[in-house]
Amino acid sequence: MLATGLHDPLRNAVTAMRFGWLPRDASGDIVLVAIDPASIAKIGVWPWPRTMHAELIERLENAGASEIVFDVDFSSASTPDADQAFEEALRKAGGSVVLPAFKQFAQERSGATAIHVDRPLPRFARHAWSAAINVEPDADGLVRRFPSGEWLDGAFVPSVGALLADRYENGGTILIDFGIRAASVPIVSYVDVLRGDPAVVAALKGKKIIIGATALELGDRITLPNGRVIAGALLQAIAAESMLQGRALRPAPALVTIGEVGLLVLAMLGLWRRLSGGARAGLLLGSAAAVEVCATLLQSVAPIVVDTSFFHAAVAAYFVAIALDEIDVRDLLGMIAEKRFQRIAMAIGDGLVCVDAGGAITLWNPGAEAIFGYRLEDVIGRPFAMIFAAEGSGSRPPFAITEMPSASLQAPGGKVMELEGCRRNGEIFPFEACFSAWQGTEGTQYGVVLRDISVRKREEDRIRYLATYDPLTGRPNRNSLYEHLETELRAAKDSGSEVGLLMMDLDKFKDINDSLGHTYGDGVLCEVAARLRHLSAETALVARLGGDEFAFVLSGAGVADRAEKLSEAITDSFANGEFLLDGHRFLLKCSIGVALFPRDCDEVQELLGNADLAMFRAKSGGHGRHVFFNPTIRGELEERLSLTAELERASACGEFELFYQPQFRLKDRQLVGAEALIRWRHPVRGLVSPGAFLAVLETTSVADRTARWVIESACRQGRLWQQMGHGIRVGANLSPTQFASGDLAATVADVLAETGFSPSLLELEVTENILLSDDARAREIFRRIRDLGAGIALDDFGTGYASLSYLKKFPLNRLKIDQSFVRELKPGSSDAAIIESTITLAKLLGLSVIAEGIEERSTIDALEKMGCDEGQGYYFGRPMPVAEFEQKYFAKTLRSASDPVRAEEAATAA
Repeated sequence: MLATGLHDPLRNAVTAMRFGWLPRDASGDIVLVAIDPASIAKIGVWPWPRTMHAELIERLENAGASEIVFDVDFSSASTPDADQAFEEALRKAGGSVVLPAFKQFAQERSGATAIHVDRPLPRFARHAWSAAINVEPDADGLVRRFPSGEWLDGAFVPSVGALLADRYENGGTILIDFGIRAASVPIVSYVDVLRGDPAVVAALKGKKIIIGATALELGDRITLPNGRVIAGALLQAIAAESMLQGRALRPAPALVTIGEVGLLVLAMLGLWRRLSGGARAGLLLGSAAAVEVCATLLQSVAPIVVDTSFFHAAVAAYFVAIALDEIDVRDLLGMIAEKRFQRIAMAIGDGLVCVDAGGAITLWNPGAEAIFGYRLEDVIGRPFAMIFAAEGSGSRPPFAITEMPSASLQAPGGKVMELEGCRRNGEIFPFEACFSAWQGTEGTQYGVVLRDISVRKREEDRIRYLATYDPLTGRPNRNSLYEHLETELRAAKDSGSEVGLLMMDLDKFKDINDSLGHTYGDGVLCEVAARLRHLSAETALVARLGGDEFAFVLSGAGVADRAEKLSEAITDSFANGEFLLDGHRFLLKCSIGVALFPRDCDEVQELLGNADLAMFRAKSGGHGRHVFFNPTIRGELEERLSLTAELERASACGEFELFYQPQFRLKDRQLVGAEALIRWRHPVRGLVSPGAFLAVLETTSVADRTARWVIESACRQGRLWQQMGHGIRVGANLSPTQFASGDLAATVADVLAETGFSPSLLELEVTENILLSDDARAREIFRRIRDLGAGIALDDFGTGYASLSYLKKFPLNRLKIDQSFVRELKPGSSDAAIIESTITLAKLLGLSVIAEGIEERSTIDALEKMGCDEGQGYYFGRPMPVAEFEQKYFAKTLRSASDPVRAEEAATAA
């Protein structure tokens, strides 16, 4: 028996039997907070955010729990906010929390088994104890022993049970007393603790808490010697109870076992010839019962387990010797094998059902009971078909298990099917069944391994939903739209009909997110989706493509007219119908692009692209419009793309240059400055004005580089004029792209340092669209530029939305009155009133004023009377190249600059 290990099953069976004879209740000092089906249904699919665990710690601490042990993996990072919340909860707990550390076994490519140690993250370990949670099952898959600790990475880590029982032996295992009933361990639901149920909270005071999973769908199931399957966290509680109650069982010395068997052998040798076989058999039975009663009594009063397996084996051997001529050995071995199979069947975690040749259930394990809810006595002898859903559901197998082909049942892996079952409470659910068959002592036997796949099916349905629907609005998403368009286009090709696609985008939706937050913006999108569905009147597919974009698909007759009417209905509804959300009333506008098949395209991607182009045209032409696609739109796009490529080449080839327009002081007509204006000297088209390319340039990849080049070139030219003795102000326009990326103030500082240009002679001109982009950030940038000594002028003043507020908030030093007010300036006109008011306001705020667009002498006189400081316009000079500007305004200085000495004197004077 020692050589074959046959004594182990017998010893284990006898020990398990004693547990049933010696039941004990748990002390109640250890409470299991269960992650159970009720908690999962309330909180959501596992894993939960660590903020939930942080809140649980706080609840337990407030309830007065003495120790808190997590049977949950914390070895990997979660979201930063969740990890921070959990770490803070651990810190506040002050060392009363225990986190698990455990070993995992992984198969390497070489075939070797590698051990990985998973510990809590260091940030968590600093505020908590570590405890080992590994349990090693015996060879038969049952757990009987519990370690007092583990050596992990060279350090001893006590087990959960040892920590809770205050035992810290460095190594060794104990035998768990499974006489302690698992049902007597107090269990409360995780969600009940979070809700602060008064009865639950009162039951936690002064208790040691273990937090772990009990829900069947989360796995972590442990099979016990008594055939029951329990959660791993409950096993930790029973092991800790064994230590707390002084029931950490240990085996009796081997000498006791040897003495038992020796006495039996001596007795049987002495009586073999003196007593009959029946008398000897009775004596053997009495001896076995007496030994077992004594061992049981000893185990009831002391944590000692006497191994009586060898004694009982010897008794059995004598029985075999006595009955060898009367018993069929083959039948005996078959019965033993079948019993062994039944024990294994009762121990596995999955459901297992055995069926006889008549279709009646002969075996029903705890796993099947957990899945279906029927107890063993409810199903034994009843038809196997009782576990399936009703006939009307269509889920009952189309054949009896006894009629299934034997070849498929006896093949490796059996026959696997997905079916629908009916629990005891009437609930219908999906399960997976693996059918097999074998020859037993009573003929052909059938077995079915069952697994509840309802969680897996729900997850599959959820994944399928997320793949085809927008989770926020419940509308079909981009994937669904593509599939629907493919189907509709195929049908339209076959029938010769049309398909219409409307692409809709909300105008200035970003302002809602920025001002009220994304949560509010999500609510707005849901309201928009509901209104669009109502407006489409079930005649069109309404899909959300992402962000604030929606799409409509129309098919059938009269698509073009229906698309026109639907577009008008949507734009009118948005323009005239308020949205009401959380007490806010607001109007939204939208832009719609329409493309038709087959008029505008041949396939889906082209239809989508054309509708998108039409929508872009609608947005660029003004809000609240709809536009039908036509080929000129694509042509304009291609022209824009071509212009973009040319501009990038122009930047690389140095085709840009700066023209300068003079700025004069009105009272003495003195030149005081020059505004640098970019021009493009195209190799084929010649000189190109900025109006033809500037808007596109600002969207290209060279926008930032070109904007820096403008400032740098203007500063270099200003430095040259300064060296010639003309310290005039040089103005350069800022681009919106310079605010969107990089550090503009640092760039200006670098350019001034590189060129040596005086900061006081540099004036940067900004427009209101730049100030609108980011109010706080723009103010900080302008403050730093003013600190450098450079000036800032607000260009095109009076044409924006909130110009007066800018005068107060931004560090400006000059206003540029837009030429739209200056060109037709006449005494007593509204333009004159606006200009005079602006000049008066600027003077009060300490700002200088320059008027643009001066073309007549009378305009100068009028502006001078109003108190305007400076002027700029064609009357003084058009924008011109550097050479022409110098020839016209610095002719004398140019001649003197040919003498190096006089040039140096001029530079010194400047």
